Amino acid sequence: MNGPQKAVTLNSVAVEAGVSRATASLVLRSSPLVSVSTRERVIAAMDKLGYIYNRGAANLRGQKTGTIGLVLCDIGSPFYSQLMLGIDEIIVEASIVAILVNSAENPERQLRQVRRLREHGVDGLIICPAVGTPEALLSEIANLRIPCVQVLRHVSQTGGDYVGPDYAEGTSLAVKHLIKHGRQNIAFLGGRAIHSAARERLDGFRKTLKRHKLRHDLIIPTNLENLADFGSLPDLMASSSPPDAFICYNDMVAQSLMGHLLSLGKMPGRDFGVIGADNLPQSATSFPPLTTIITDPVGVGRNAARLLLDRIENASPSSTRILVSGQLMVRQSCGGHAP
Repeated sequence: MNGPQKAVTLNSVAVEAGVSRATASLVLRSSPLVSVSTRERVIAAMDKLGYIYNRGAANLRGQKTGTIGLVLCDIGSPFYSQLMLGIDEIIVEASIVAILVNSAENPERQLRQVRRLREHGVDGLIICPAVGTPEALLSEIANLRIPCVQVLRHVSQTGGDYVGPDYAEGTSLAVKHLIKHGRQNIAFLGGRAIHSAARERLDGFRKTLKRHKLRHDLIIPTNLENLADFGSLPDLMASSSPPDAFICYNDMVAQSLMGHLLSLGKMPGRDFGVIGADNLPQSATSFPPLTTIITDPVGVGRNAARLLLDRIENASPSSTRILVSGQLMVRQSCGGHAP
C-alpha cells in the first residue's frame, strides 16, 4: 500500500454493521438502549475496520478529559504501589486514566506539578501532600477549580476531603497487644512528627500508654530514608531501663530493627516484642515473621477514587473524612499470639 491510510470513521463502522450512525454511537457510549446482538455486530465491525475511538474529542465535547492527576511524594515506595492498585481498580471501571507525578517531598515542586496537571485539563486530583505542604495548597487547588482528595496525609484537620488509615487506632491496638502480653517498657522507633500520618501514630502511642499508666516518652526519631539509622537506640538499650518492645513507624524500619537485634544476639519475639506497620508482603516471610499494623493502602486507594469520582460528578463545598479502620496482623515477632 502506498501513502498514509485514512482514519476509519464511525459512518464506515455503521455501514459495515448495517446500523445507523446514531446506533453505533450508542454502542461506543455503552448505552443500555442497544441490544446485545446489535452491540456485538457493531464491535465486530470496529475490529474488522480497525476503528479507534477518539476519546479526547468526545471528552472535550463533554467538557471532561477522562483523566485525573495522582500526586505522590515517593513513587518508589512499595506502599504507594499498593495505593495505586486500589485507585486503578475504581477508575478503570469509569474509563478514566491517571497521570502520575512525583513531588519527591518537595512542596514547591508539588505546586508546579499541580498547576501543570491543571493545564492538561485533569478532571480531579488525588494527592499525598509532601512534607512541609502549607494549608494554603487547598486554597490554591480550589482556585484552580479542581476537585481534590488528600490521601494518607492531610494539611488541615478539618479542611478538604481526606481518606487515610486510622493511624492512631492501629497504633493503639499494637500498644494494647504488647501490654496484654507483659511488655511494660515500649518504645516507638522511626520517623519524625513532620506530617499528619506521623503525628497520628505518635498520638495513638502516647495516649494508650498514658491510659495504662506506663512510660510514654520512649520515642526514637530516625531518618526513614536511611534504614541503618537507629537514632538514640544504642544509648537507650544501654540505659538502666531499656525497652522490652518496639512499635516501628513501618515494616521496613521494623525489619531493619530485627536484623540489628539478631546481630546483637537478641531474638525478636522472645527478648523484645517488635511490631511494624503497613503489612507489606515481605513481612510474612521475614525472620521471625513480623507482626504489623494493617493500614490497607489498597482500601484507601479505592475509597479515595470513589470519593473523587463523586466530587467530579457532584461538586460539593463540604469536607468528607474517611478513615480506614486499623487492624493488627499478629505473627511471631511480637512474642504474643492472637486471642
